[in-house]
Amino acid sequence: MAAQMAVNSGASLWGPLKELWETVDGAVLRRQPESVHLLDLQLKKHKPHFLSLFKNPPKSAEQREKVRKASTEGIAIQGQQGSRLLPEQLLTEAFILSDLFDIGELAALELLLAGEQQQPYFPGLTRGLVAVLLYWDGKLCMANSLRTLIQSRQGKTFTLDLSGELVALTTRFTDELMSQGLTKRILTLVSEISVTREFERLQKERGLGNEKHRKEVGDLIKECRQALADSLFSWTCQSPLSKDDTLALIGHLETVTAQADGSLDSVSLALVMALLYCLDVSFIEQGTEDRDDLLQALPLLTERQYVSAVHSRLMDSQPWKLPGLQAVCRLAWALSLRVLSQLPQGSALVEFTEADEALADQALLGDVFLFMKEGILGCESFSQEEFYIRRVHSLITDFLALMPMKVKQLRNRADEDARLVHMSLQMDSELPSSLRKDLDHLMILIGEFYSKDPFGLELGLEFWCPTESLQHSSLQGSYLGMALQRPPHKQVVLSKFVRQMGDLLPSTLYISYLRMLKGLANGPQCAHYCFSLLKTNGAAHSDNIQGVSGSPVSWEHFFHSLMLYHENLRRDLPNPDSAHYRHPPLRGITQREMEGLTSFLQLLATIITWSENARLALCEHPQWTPVVVMLGLLQCSVPPVLKAELLHCLAAFGKSPEIAASLWQSLEYTQILQTVRAPGQRQAAGIEVELNEIESSCEEYPLTRSFCHLISTLVEGSLPVNLGAGLRVPGFQPYLNFLRDSVFLPFPTRAYRRPAEKWEVADSALEVFHKLLRDYEPQPSDFVQEIVELQGEQVPAHKPPGHSIMFHLLNDSPMLALCLSLLEEGVRQLDTYAPFPGKKHLESAVLHCLCLLDLALQKEAVFMDLLRESQASLLVSPLEQLLQGVSPQTRRADHIVNIARYLYHSSSNPEAAFQSAKILRRIANYPNIQIRLVGDFTHDQAVSDKLMAGFVECLDNEDAEEGTEKDDVDSQKKVARIRHETQIHILNLLITSLELKAPNLALYLLGYEVKKPVSSTNLQDPGVLGCPRSCLHAILSRLQRGTEKRSGPALTQQAPHLAELCYQVIYQLCACPDTSGPTMRYLRTSQDFLFSHLQHLPFILPSNQIAALSQMSWLMKTAAIELRVTSLNRQRSHTQRLVSLLLDDQPHAQHADGESGMEDETRSVSGFLHFDTVSKVRRKLLSVLDAIEFSQDMPELLQLDFFERTQIEQVISNCEHVNEQGHTVCNVKLLHRVLVAEVNALQGMAAIGQRPLLMEEVNSILQQVVERNRVRRSLSAKRHALQSWRSLVETLLTACPADLIPADERQLIIRDLLLDLHDKVLSEDAAGELMPIVAGAVFTLTAHLSQSVLSEQQQGVGLETSSGFASIANSALHLILRKLLDFILSTGGGYQRLRAHLYGSLLYYLQIAQKPEEPDTLQTAGKAMWERLTAPEDGFSKLQRENLAIIESYGKALMEVVCRDACDGHEISRMLAMAVLDRILSIDRQNQWLLYICNSGYLRSLVESLRQDDVALQSLLTPQPPLLKPLYIFESKMALLTRVAKTGQGAVELLRCGLVAQLMECQVFDMVPDSDAHRVMRDPSGFIPSPMDRYRQILLPTLRLFQVILTSTSINHQQGAAQVLQWLIVHADTIQSLLRCQELSMGALQELSLLTGIISKTALPGALEMGGEVNSAALMEFQGHINRFQRLCLSLLGRLAGSERDRLLKQAEISAPGDSAERREEMEVAMQQVCANIMEYCQALLLQSSAQAQFSICLFSPSGSEPAGRDGARTDLSSTVPSMAYSRVPSLGLVLYLLKNSAADFFRFHQSHRQSLGKLQSLDQLPPEELKELCQGLVSGPGGVEKISSVHRSLLAKRRLVQLINNRAKLLALCSYVIETCLFVLWRHLEYYLLHCIPTDPKDSLLPGSTLYRSRLADDSFSGLQASGGRGLSLSRVSQQDLDLLKSDMAAGFGEALQRKLLEVEGLYSQVRSRYTFIQALVRRIRGLLRQPKS
Repeated sequence: MAAQMAVNSGASLWGPLKELWETVDGAVLRRQPESVHLLDLQLKKHKPHFLSLFKNPPKSAEQREKVRKASTEGIAIQGQQGSRLLPEQLLTEAFILSDLFDIGELAALELLLAGEQQQPYFPGLTRGLVAVLLYWDGKLCMANSLRTLIQSRQGKTFTLDLSGELVALTTRFTDELMSQGLTKRILTLVSEISVTREFERLQKERGLGNEKHRKEVGDLIKECRQALADSLFSWTCQSPLSKDDTLALIGHLETVTAQADGSLDSVSLALVMALLYCLDVSFIEQGTEDRDDLLQALPLLTERQYVSAVHSRLMDSQPWKLPGLQAVCRLAWALSLRVLSQLPQGSALVEFTEADEALADQALLGDVFLFMKEGILGCESFSQEEFYIRRVHSLITDFLALMPMKVKQLRNRADEDARLVHMSLQMDSELPSSLRKDLDHLMILIGEFYSKDPFGLELGLEFWCPTESLQHSSLQGSYLGMALQRPPHKQVVLSKFVRQMGDLLPSTLYISYLRMLKGLANGPQCAHYCFSLLKTNGAAHSDNIQGVSGSPVSWEHFFHSLMLYHENLRRDLPNPDSAHYRHPPLRGITQREMEGLTSFLQLLATIITWSENARLALCEHPQWTPVVVMLGLLQCSVPPVLKAELLHCLAAFGKSPEIAASLWQSLEYTQILQTVRAPGQRQAAGIEVELNEIESSCEEYPLTRSFCHLISTLVEGSLPVNLGAGLRVPGFQPYLNFLRDSVFLPFPTRAYRRPAEKWEVADSALEVFHKLLRDYEPQPSDFVQEIVELQGEQVPAHKPPGHSIMFHLLNDSPMLALCLSLLEEGVRQLDTYAPFPGKKHLESAVLHCLCLLDLALQKEAVFMDLLRESQASLLVSPLEQLLQGVSPQTRRADHIVNIARYLYHSSSNPEAAFQSAKILRRIANYPNIQIRLVGDFTHDQAVSDKLMAGFVECLDNEDAEEGTEKDDVDSQKKVARIRHETQIHILNLLITSLELKAPNLALYLLGYEVKKPVSSTNLQDPGVLGCPRSCLHAILSRLQRGTEKRSGPALTQQAPHLAELCYQVIYQLCACPDTSGPTMRYLRTSQDFLFSHLQHLPFILPSNQIAALSQMSWLMKTAAIELRVTSLNRQRSHTQRLVSLLLDDQPHAQHADGESGMEDETRSVSGFLHFDTVSKVRRKLLSVLDAIEFSQDMPELLQLDFFERTQIEQVISNCEHVNEQGHTVCNVKLLHRVLVAEVNALQGMAAIGQRPLLMEEVNSILQQVVERNRVRRSLSAKRHALQSWRSLVETLLTACPADLIPADERQLIIRDLLLDLHDKVLSEDAAGELMPIVAGAVFTLTAHLSQSVLSEQQQGVGLETSSGFASIANSALHLILRKLLDFILSTGGGYQRLRAHLYGSLLYYLQIAQKPEEPDTLQTAGKAMWERLTAPEDGFSKLQRENLAIIESYGKALMEVVCRDACDGHEISRMLAMAVLDRILSIDRQNQWLLYICNSGYLRSLVESLRQDDVALQSLLTPQPPLLKPLYIFESKMALLTRVAKTGQGAVELLRCGLVAQLMECQVFDMVPDSDAHRVMRDPSGFIPSPMDRYRQILLPTLRLFQVILTSTSINHQQGAAQVLQWLIVHADTIQSLLRCQELSMGALQELSLLTGIISKTALPGALEMGGEVNSAALMEFQGHINRFQRLCLSLLGRLAGSERDRLLKQAEISAPGDSAERREEMEVAMQQVCANIMEYCQALLLQSSAQAQFSICLFSPSGSEPAGRDGARTDLSSTVPSMAYSRVPSLGLVLYLLKNSAADFFRFHQSHRQSLGKLQSLDQLPPEELKELCQGLVSGPGGVEKISSVHRSLLAKRRLVQLINNRAKLLALCSYVIETCLFVLWRHLEYYLLHCIPTDPKDSLLPGSTLYRSRLADDSFSGLQASGGRGLSLSRVSQQDLDLLKSDMAAGFGEALQRKLLEVEGLYSQVRSRYTFIQALVRRIRGLLRQPKS
């Protein structure tokens, strides 16, 4: 038992019933798919509830005990483990509730618990009060479900078009309920439940809260009763009740009473109608296809007892409580019997059918028609139900058609009575008492009944039988389609009734008959028939003697009478100055005539309102001139009520614009409102007097109201600009002043007999203001004071009325104040939730006020701008600031709060809430106001809660539906659309506000902290920790609905635009730094928001693609943020879950919900049996990409006949503006206005004839523009979606931890993404606007692919695999390459910037096949040539070869595109195109590309562009460079040219193009910046290089290019060397200054290493002759330059080989200790390179001068002493002041010193190389410290090494080791080369000095040393080449002493140790390298020379 007594926290009296209602509603009303099955389950579950309708679970002692113990022992709650202790207070409340509703204690407890849970949805209520609401809501759900189920039945009256299966289910179920006594249960409940009784009980137990709660409880109870009564009504509409049920129903009706005003309440009305449908047999005549089945089911025909029972019950003479109701039932029964008697089956029921006459008589005696008018039509709900109206219509028409004799009797009786009345009037006696007014009542009933037609049924048409003369094409009515077919009998009878009643009409019936006609004229076709009737009536009698007294019911008669009245009264017109004016002699019109006139005027107004033809025909009638007569009557002294009717008629005439214009003039002319004062006139006349004197004293204002109505109608058509011209300042202003100052402003202070009229007056005046402002567009001319001439004076003209209203609203005017106080009054009244007189008009007035404010806010910007420009002296304030003013009533600044409070009443006043939201949204655009607003909104806690609740309620509203204004036919649809728009405005308000700084409205409404820092907010579910339900909760709950089902979030389908904005709000909250933390935490933890939404991607909405794309965009952007944040915070599981959701191609096990239960079972079975059925599914990311349609249908060009296309395009572009979403769209309304104005401006007959065609063309232009706007929106949505998709993809690949997606998987994902992207973008119809984004995505993806493959290779995986090269197969790579090239080609000529991305992608792609740097182990040379040739091709070269084949297959087209981009266009594209060319040339072994570049002239073009670059490059060397672009372009060019020069063919081609000549002319090389001067200007970030560095960036590539050219153009091709030498000579000064360089920094060393390299190959004596013809003077000059180069090089050798080297390396370490190792290595390489180059130069000079030593020149002096400073004693001196001794010519000792050093270095380097190789081979065993040390150089930032993963660390270490090894290998090569050249130079010089030199005698010279060197100076060392005689001379200065010294020094220096070392070098290195015994031979020779005995 205990187990059964668990408490259901959803409350069994509410939760399950709510679910039941949702299911029924979904199945029957919303027709959701698959709902029949669910409905079946629910109905089975709830059947007992239906059978015992509204029965509560009984109380029991056991339950009471259990609940009592819940505070000590706890109580079990379903779905929760264990039991829960409940507080005492709760239990006490439960007992109160249990007694209050007489329900079981547990049920009461459940209700309270549910109330607690639901509390956040009901701010301001306690759980007990919420429980009361839930109790009744549960009951209402039950009643609504019952009603809806019964409505879904098939039957005789209506059908809902549901599926047969569903109808069968509900019919079966409801039949069962009916058989179990449903009718009696319903009738009992309707009698038992009453609002007052329930309220008394609740009041006693304090179960009622604030006004809103009272209203809600009251409404629920009323709706319950109504729904029950409606259930019965719906049943009887469709199927008959059984005998007992019918009798029970009659029994119930006997006891019904009326309300105070004599009408029935809506519940009783429903039951009356139910009975009337029970007795209804009229459907038999309709002859539908299932008529026979229906007849079979009709107990009236089949059951004799049924008829007998009902008959006797209704014939019973016992009076009911409402005799009128009894009469109605009797009449209905009489008519049913009459129908039955005419049927063949009726013969059996003769005894009953005979009684129909008697019954009808009884009914008439019971005043049946009077009761129908007062009791039935008087009920409010009557006109809201179509089937009530149809039933009463059939009742009235059946009576007239089926009982013609009765009608005749009524008429006779009426004629009789009329005579009696006439006689008694004649004799002045009492009226007879026996008068019956049945016909009167009948006519008035018909008039009342048909005058309202809320459903547009136009039932009154049945009373009009069309005669042949009326066959009019525009009147396709119910029976007019077939002209020749006879109308049905009933219609003939009815029309006869209308016509005959009018014949010889007795005066007593005159008014009733007119009223009847007024009702029957209600509708466009009815009005036309009525008009014709009145016309023909007059025509038929026109031959009468008197000429006028035709039928009293005809136009002729009416207008004639009017004219007579006018004539009469005009004579009595008093002089306005006479004092008697106030008591006019009313001898003109009697009360009876008044009524007659009023009825006639109302009939006239009805007809001309509906029928335009009647309006024009009457107005233009020459005799009647109704407008003139009416205006005339208005001037006479007739009662205000009649004047009001006259004005209403004029307003109806004013509906036609043609009439309106003349009506204005007439109105002005007659001075109804006095606009012109006569000079001597003392007081005003006209309507103003009537208002102030007559109406005010009567406290009734009909005239004023109808005047406002007239003006309102006239204003709609046109505003006359020159109204009243000539007599006064023309214009509308006096009317506006009257309405504002005499009607609107005093309205609150006037007295009103009928309280409702107060609001009617306000409403009618505000309506005019609203229309005027709505149609006003501020124009510049409104702000210029125009002058008009009036009776010879100059007076200022009036402004347009809209301008005046605007001005009043933009000032603190009484009008604005009154509007605002009206708004406050309105919200105060609404807050009482009580009905009060005039409520409807107050709501309407409030709505107009809100619209006025909204329009003013909308137009104020333009208004203020124009005002500023015009410099007029008007003062205005922005409305949003005025709204912050203090309210005089409350003394608080609460205007905006009042406006916002209307949102709280959105359920009852959707339109006011809509306007309120619109105004708030406009105000929200002003940041300074937002902060104030937050203060105002939160100032008072109670108001603040209410406001929040209002916003939330608007957002929560489920009835909102997206729709267009076109489907506003149905009022429900209209309300639904307005609610939807309100939600849109609120969301836009949030979006706008979130972009402003905190605190703002959005933060307050979304529940963030406004008083504390926003980021400290802790978002909770509503109700947790007292957190109220905020807009964020509302948005999330709207979005979350449906996410658990397979169909996905419901909102995205139901209201796409709303969903899009909701997602945008969420994205903004996640993207804004302040709100991001709290929001993402909340979404992640309590909502699991992103996962549940992303799993439903992509959203597909065929009807609204744009919205679906936007929804996905915002969602993907949010997902990207989430991935980034979770990755940064290391929330691995979250990241992993999202990543796998987006990227997996294995199907996920869907979480089991009700729908997928079946599949789950089968899946688990198959899993159990190991059927491998898992197929791959499309990756989520790819299916999202599929949903973005790349093609875009463009609107075709305009085909215009009248307008000029270019001009129209111009106009369209002028009307364009950027909307809130940032799209450029054309303002269609503005364009329409412009075009229509253009059409209207056309003059002449031709134009008028063409007008329809012109308008048609205007229409087509507008449609075209709408289509264009749609295309733009669509494209921009696609762009946005693609952008978001791209950012999501990029975040996935870059921000998420790499190990979440393994490398092989990552490559496959990238492959899929790349191929799909390309397929979409390469399709024929892909829109060009999307290409740039795709290109960007392709670039990122290719970069990641390249990185992934490279990192995989570095880890040593996959190189040997068969499939290809990495995890991704070669075939896939080729496919990607092909697509990429297709994409490049498909972009054609345009899109150059886009191609930049693609070139980048191509470079990344080609990088994949680039071999990584391999360590130079120095062993490779050992392999034989043959081995190398036959080695198998490795993966890299294979892929490279295949890549090249693919590229070549594209032929010239691709070459053309890339070359064109390289030569011209945007800088970045050019650089990338050059890089692509460079890359392709490097792999193009066949040189096809090279040939193309050379032959097509692109190479020449590139070379020639170098001259243009010169100027730009010069500007770069200024201290503050403008842009670095030219530098980068130059570097790219040089890199490309260098690549070209690497082949001999290319180099030759470059020389032929005049490359060197171009560079010779560049002056930038001579502009060496001063290195010290710019230290100050350094860029602190280090991004912009210093001027010296920039100069080097220009010089070094050039020098490299020369070096490559010199290497490529082989020796026999001396042309290159000669040209380069010329370049050196042209820029000789610069070159020499560089060679003399003081500061040997890293950059300087690089310069020197390249320069010396070039000089060593070019500055040779022979080079000049090769250069062609040069005259001797130039030759001399060249010779000088070359000698200078030579000297500078040798002195440089002295610096680098000797003194400065160690110092420089030390200095490098001190200056940059951080990256010292690499810097030091680079510097070592550079110095070795310089030495090697200079030694090579020496060797070349020696070799070139002569092959034999004795003729060779000498470069070094014969001194063997090594350079000083080695011991460190003279380092400083030697480095600063070069000693005289070898300042000119270096000695041989230097060479020896260099040799020794190089040998020592060699061993050092060799050692280090071996160590590094060892480390590389055992990389895995290295200790972590050493790894860290190796990585240090490659990771930037402190602590960088710590952060990277171990795998990454070992990769970096490996890279560093390879770098080290290759660096050492290079140094070893250089050292060995230096050693070889040094030995050669030493040998050459020693051979000369020791063998061939003839020493001079020392006596010859006093200073042997100095002369020796001086002679060397004087005599250039090259002279030997020119003059062979000079050789001996120059060297004859060497003394014997020098030579001896040389020999001994050399012998000492070149000792055994050195020789051993040198031979070892050869053994270690040179043998491997081939030049086998060169060193050995030279060492041997030198040793021989030194050992040779002295001669």
